[in-house]
Amino acid sequence: MIITKKHIPRRTILRGIGVSLALPLLDSMVPAFTALRTTAAATPIRRFGAIYVGMGMNMNIWAQPNIEKGLDLNPILYPMKAFKDRLLVLSGLDSNEASGIDGGQHPRMQTSWLTGARAKRTEGTDIRAGTSLDQIVARKFENETQLASLELAIESTDLLGTCSLGYSCAYNNTISWRTPTTPLPMENNPKNVFERLFGSSDSTDPKVRLREIKTDHSVLDSVTEKIASFQRGLGSRDRTRVEEYVDAIRDVERRIQMAEEQVGRELPVVERPMGIPATYEEHVKLMFDLQMLAFQTDLTRVFGFLMGREASVRSYPEIGVPDSHHPLSHHQNNPEKLARQAKLNTFQMQQLAYFVEKLQATPDGDGSMLDHTMLLYGSGMSDSNLHLPKNLPTVLVSGKGFHIKGNRHVNCPAGTPMANLQMTMLEKLGLPVENFGDSNGNLNLLTGI
Repeated sequence: MIITKKHIPRRTILRGIGVSLALPLLDSMVPAFTALRTTAAATPIRRFGAIYVGMGMNMNIWAQPNIEKGLDLNPILYPMKAFKDRLLVLSGLDSNEASGIDGGQHPRMQTSWLTGARAKRTEGTDIRAGTSLDQIVARKFENETQLASLELAIESTDLLGTCSLGYSCAYNNTISWRTPTTPLPMENNPKNVFERLFGSSDSTDPKVRLREIKTDHSVLDSVTEKIASFQRGLGSRDRTRVEEYVDAIRDVERRIQMAEEQVGRELPVVERPMGIPATYEEHVKLMFDLQMLAFQTDLTRVFGFLMGREASVRSYPEIGVPDSHHPLSHHQNNPEKLARQAKLNTFQMQQLAYFVEKLQATPDGDGSMLDHTMLLYGSGMSDSNLHLPKNLPTVLVSGKGFHIKGNRHVNCPAGTPMANLQMTMLEKLGLPVENFGDSNGNLNLLTGI
């Protein structure tokens, strides 16, 4: 620690017009001797989404014939019939980092699905996994959109403490990891998602949004001036910390600036949602509708959606499945339970079809928004009764711009890491990497088709 003569109260607050910001902890606060400009993006804009459903599938129904041919539209996949030509179903992909018999399968499987990394077993704050696929893509576009990504959920993600045999609940709350030690919070309240996208206004009406954006911008101008004045006389390490803090504020400024320029874009006038819908279907569709708005206005090009988390006890009486999901997943091969599991799997696939239909119906560049969007849908386990992280049920929905032939089932060689598929997806998104998670190579079965 560098000791300076200058001492700043720990609770120093910089005040702007109608706002106050607390400073980060600086050395100078410790007593001595104590410990949105929019860039003209090349068309087409590429977009990516990852959608997770917990606790596997009814694999007896899900399983595809071993030969590679046109898809077998079993009852679970049938809701995607209209998009068969954009659909690639993959078998044989494993999540090796989720394996183990020491308990904690649910948090490990949810965590490894998008990171290819093993969740560190801990009940404390020293959680660790890996940077997730969506966040690698988000970094590619974060300077071109107001939001790097959206993180959406259906169930509450405020679980605390230990959720599974020595694993922190933090692993059950998200699928998105900005860094190996930084899980991103996922939002399940549509109202909060709306406000994140469009501010605290009650509507997407351009006049209302522009008025509030200009107010927010003047506030930030005032705060940054205060910080510039405050920096004078600080030690070098404190100046570095304040500069990092200023950079974060500048990022907010950039997003507001971009919002000012984008505010004139044609956008459906939508009123702010008032809370969480009563049914699962209404909730999921509303979240997908908000994501569509974000895509339409280019507020973000990346999202992760925890549509059903691991160890969820939610029931689905609206479709005749009154069982809590987690107990139902331990079906013990009971035919009645398996039938209800398949019904739930199909119901969730219907929600995916709803979103894909909206993408297909929305013009974008030289085609539809679906043409320029890639979606990964699946689960971190296959047979939920055995907690099996092998042969993961995996669906890739890809637009024509990615040159991946649909209406196919690809049966990967035994032991192929799920991360191999994700490496290839990054390549198709224009982000080739040397490795990802536990990958051991690209999934060449996707290339050149």
